[in-house]
Amino acid sequence: MNLTQLIEQQAYYQGYTYAYPHKTSYRSFSPISLADIWANEDKSQLFLYAHIPFCNMRCGFCNLFTTANPKQPLTIAYLEAFARQAKAAHQALGEKANFTRFALGGGTPTYLNAKELSFLFDALTCFNLDYQTIPSSVETSPETISEDRLQILKDHCIKRVSMGVQSFHKKEIRSVGRGQHNAEVFQSIEKIKAFNFAIFNLDLIYGLAHQTPESWEKSLKTALCFEPEEIFLYPLYVRPLTGIGKFGFNWDDERMKLYQQGRDTLLSYGYEQMSMRYFRKPIVNQLESGDYCCQQDGMIGLGCGARSYTQQVHYSSEYAVGRSGIKAILESYNARTEDDFSQITYGFKMDEDTQKRRFILQSILHMTGLSPLLYQQRFKSNPFTDYPELKALIDLQLINLVNGVWTLTPKGLSLSDLIGPWFYAPDIEHRMNEYSLI
Repeated sequence: MNLTQLIEQQAYYQGYTYAYPHKTSYRSFSPISLADIWANEDKSQLFLYAHIPFCNMRCGFCNLFTTANPKQPLTIAYLEAFARQAKAAHQALGEKANFTRFALGGGTPTYLNAKELSFLFDALTCFNLDYQTIPSSVETSPETISEDRLQILKDHCIKRVSMGVQSFHKKEIRSVGRGQHNAEVFQSIEKIKAFNFAIFNLDLIYGLAHQTPESWEKSLKTALCFEPEEIFLYPLYVRPLTGIGKFGFNWDDERMKLYQQGRDTLLSYGYEQMSMRYFRKPIVNQLESGDYCCQQDGMIGLGCGARSYTQQVHYSSEYAVGRSGIKAILESYNARTEDDFSQITYGFKMDEDTQKRRFILQSILHMTGLSPLLYQQRFKSNPFTDYPELKALIDLQLINLVNGVWTLTPKGLSLSDLIGPWFYAPDIEHRMNEYSLI
């Protein structure tokens, strides 16, 4: 089906292209040495990502690799395995590896208590992160905020703290299995603000059950009262093996109209739109310096569920959403030795077509845009010659040329979750469709 037909059918929400290829296209392969994978890679501007797959509760919409309320022996075993993986990765990368960005995600990293958080940062010491200068981010939740945890983040010069609130409306929050109360949320936000992190982000969701334009406006205005430097607006998706998906609920509260309402509200408050989901105050551009380029630079992912990217291979642990599948993968991860972590056996070997499509998607779905010059430097060709179907984006006025870079128009931004999957390669779509979630 071509792009025009998809738009005419109002098939706006095909999927969130936060990475390409998607993890469901990964498969097992014969062991490859981690040192060999990184031997010929540019390691001057790397992203270090640490994944903590634990939460107080699992939200009904969540398809992340995470488990709720693990017992402490599992947490301790996980952190010990994480430290072994960090040592193996450091040895494979060598002393010249330089990291220009760091993120701690999950799950909810602040599910870890203060002592466990300190252990995690100690495990990362070998990478010689310059916390004072590099952009860094940590995900958190209202129920896991405490002053001792925040102090550890502050001691490590974390620049950005992000909290997923999703809604300030009780019925909407209950519809996705969350038990939070606004009083707790407000108190947690005030604790974060008291530590003066450079960037505070709030996540909200539209398309929730019981949500109306009026309640959505109230959530937006409540979030804005706290003056966050960033706000992410996520459309609700119902995914297989999530809580909502299992119950077979299927609602669409006119997500496109709610998106437009949220976008217009944030723009009227002086935020700038960087992608379909991401809105920021202009000052963030000054606060978040750094040379990392997601289209070209590598990423090291540590922890069960984290992905790593080189030019030739994307790799990770196996993927699951269901409780039993996650449990089995976690147990396998915790049992691995440092030697085990020195090899990779699961991922995707990047052919030239996949590299090109990734470069285009990572560029064009963000307001940094697609630079034909950078594409030419990397691939010795032109994106519109390699993929003539991209001209449909011009014909439909979804992108325009600004200072030599193709960026999404407002209409294009609103259709990002259609444009991304539309441009997936057929073989990637086939691999994703045949993947069985566990």
